[in-house]
Order: sequence, then structure tokens, then C-alpha cells
Amino acid sequence: MSVLVVDEDTAVREACCEIVVKQGFLAHGVAGIASARELLRGNSIDIILLDLKGPSGPGLELLDEIKTLYPETAVVVMTAFATVTSAVEAMRMGAADYLTKPFALDQLATVLERASEHRALDLASRSLREKLRTQQGLGTIIGRSAEMDKIYRILSKVAFTSHPVLILGESGTGKEMVARAIHANGPNESKPFIPVDCSSLVPTLVESELFGYVKGAFTGANRSKDGLLVSAEGGTVFLDEIGELPLDLQAKLLRVLQEKEVRPVGATHRVPINARILAATHRNLAEMVEQARFRKDLYYRLNVVNLRLPALRQRREDIPLLIAHFLDRKNREHKKNFSVSEEMLHVLMDYDWPGNVRELEHVLERSCAYCSGSVLQLGDSSSQIVEYYSSTRPQTVQPAALNDTSLTAHSILSLAEMEKQAILETLEKLQGDKLAAAKMLGIGKTTMYRKLKEYGLSEA
Repeated sequence: MSVLVVDEDTAVREACCEIVVKQGFLAHGVAGIASARELLRGNSIDIILLDLKGPSGPGLELLDEIKTLYPETAVVVMTAFATVTSAVEAMRMGAADYLTKPFALDQLATVLERASEHRALDLASRSLREKLRTQQGLGTIIGRSAEMDKIYRILSKVAFTSHPVLILGESGTGKEMVARAIHANGPNESKPFIPVDCSSLVPTLVESELFGYVKGAFTGANRSKDGLLVSAEGGTVFLDEIGELPLDLQAKLLRVLQEKEVRPVGATHRVPINARILAATHRNLAEMVEQARFRKDLYYRLNVVNLRLPALRQRREDIPLLIAHFLDRKNREHKKNFSVSEEMLHVLMDYDWPGNVRELEHVLERSCAYCSGSVLQLGDSSSQIVEYYSSTRPQTVQPAALNDTSLTAHSILSLAEMEKQAILETLEKLQGDKLAAAKMLGIGKTTMYRKLKEYGLSEA
């Protein structure tokens, strides 16, 4: 990394540059603001040590320029005029840290180390955000809707921190997938990721599972065993359905989070832990706090950052992407070329999905199992989907109406016209993505382009 020192005091500037070099960084030193601007235009600078030259000196003006033109650069401000006003103003404008002159050289070294870590995490976060923008999702998290973009922005930031994260959302929205993505894209991805379903564990076993136990602690404890919080050393523990945890265990978990150590069941000693905690629930924890069913202090401890996942009905434009993702997996698994019929696609786009993404996956899995060919039909799906279709489709014309003189050839669509409508409607739903539309309709890309050419829409 490269560091620029901006200070008109030669002795201070040279001393700072010497410490910078000892820290393993490349050092640049300039005396004035104009020289700093010129050097920034031709060089990539990671960290700037900037003298403010007074509570309202020109240093603040340069800080404002840097955060506008070089937002990725970390700025540490220095001043001999230490006031609350200047400190608050500099930090408000985006300074990463603050040093008061005179300062010890080891203090500067500590600040530089902190700024370099901040810079490295910021670069990693930006890289992840760019990756998310250019793909249709993150791993098994699929979606390009505005709602999912918000999730990706927060995820790209929290992945590189150690803060607790509370993941909220209805059942089936993918809370564990998001937890795994946070872990997999963070600095400790090689460490364990341990999921714990708080709703499936017997209350009497939750404590021993989380905190561990010593030999003889209870009947059947023939040997000591580390709890999951200790086993995840350096990694992540994901507490799913945290709202189901009994109140007495909530108190013990809070103590663990505060003290960073656990006391195994039956033990008199404590064991330090080093694991990140992610928690999730489909329940309204704020409401549970008001009803005294969830501890307020634990809620605030877990809710440092929260991610609220949207229901599938709130991001319908992601449904075709999800269908393509699940079918692609089935095609590789069964060496087939499954696609969905136009009728089925219409219904899947309109259905409200109370079970969210998990329900969509199960419907497609069932349809693939029941399908006699390669094109999934509405009758292959779940009974809920068929019932929904039956309740919403228009009433069929009675046979007697066929003799009505108002029925003409113009009111009946030809097969070619129906095919054209199916292709154009699918393209519209997929924002013009021809390859995805061809895959969804079960036709080859060559056929798709030929049909569009026939319709005079080859440039559509």
C-alpha cells in the first residue's frame, strides 16, 4: 500500500514517512495542499495522513475533495488544534481516523495498521459488490430485482465485519443461504460454518449442544464434549429460528456474547470462544420483546445489523431466473432438458408463493418427477398451484355458444399467432433476454432467432 503524508512541518513529515516505511508501506511526502492535489492526480494512494492546519483550515477542504474524487482512499487527519468541532467535522466528512499532535510514533503505527485493515476490507467489499452487480446473484442466492440489490449491498459490507447479523424474513426466503453467503465471502471462509436449528432441538439439549458439557454432567455424559460455540473456533455459528429459544437460555446466550466465553454444563471453569454469531427468525422479535417473550437486551445484542429478506411475491421479476436456476440443476442431475410450458409460466408468475423460494423449488422438483416429457405442464405441479389456476382462470365458453353468429374466424387465434404471442410475452417477462426465453420455452436459440426474423423482430 502507498501512503501520502501532507504536512508543512518538515520534521513531522519526515518522521511520519519513516514510520510509514517501517510499516512496510510506500511513502510519499509533500508540504502543501497544491502539491498533494498534483501527486494524487498521477498516483494511486491508499492512505493519506493529512494535517488540518487548524479547526477550519484548508485541510478540511482537501479532505472533502479526496472523499469526492477518491472515495476509496482512507484519510487520517492530524492537527495540533484539537477541538471537538474539528474532530466531529472531519469524521463526518469521511475521515477514517484522527490524531492529535504531538503524538507518539507507536500511536501513529497503530493508526496506520488500523487504516490499512480498513482499506483492505473496503477494497474486498467493493470487489464483492461489483461481482454481485455483474451476476444474477450470489452462489445459490438468485435474483436481480431492486429488493435483492438492497440485500446484496448490505451483504457485501457485513461479510467483512465480525458484527452479529439478524436475518429476518418469512419461511422459505433463504435465510440460511444468506448466512452461508456472509460466511463464505468473509475473511474466515476457511473456518467452520455451524448451523443450529433452535426450533428442532429439545430445550434440555440446547444448552449442552451450544455450550458443551463435562464428563458426568448428566446421565449418559460418559466423556466431555465441546459445544458448538467452541467448535466453530474462528468461524461462524448460525442460530436459526432464534425466536424459539427458551427465555432461560436467552439469558445464558446473552452472557456468552458479552463475555466471549462459555461455561460447559457441569463445569466450574469457563472456556473462551472466538466465533461470529449470525441469527435468523421468521417471527417478529420486536413484538415478542414487547410481550416479554424475548429478552430486550439479547435482541439489541443480535440486532447490530439486520437483513430483511423479501418474500417471493415482492420480487416476481426474479421468478424466471429462479426457475431457470432450479431446472438447470435438474437438467444436469437427470441429463435432460426440462423447460416449463407458457401456461405454467403464467401461473407461476401470478401465484403468491406463501412458501416462497422453497415452495417454488419443491413445485419444480415435483413437476420434473411427474412430467412425462421434457416440457413441464400445469398438471404436473402441486395441487395448490392447480387449485389456484382453476379459481382464477376465465369461465369456459358453453358449447351452445359455438352456434353464435358473433363467433367468427377473427376471434380464434391460429397456432402460429399463439406461438408468436407466447414468444413475445416470455421475452417481455425476461426483459428481452432471448437465450433465457428460448430455454424457458424449450426451443433452441437458433429457432428463437429464426422465429423473431419471421415476425420482423430480429432486432427486438
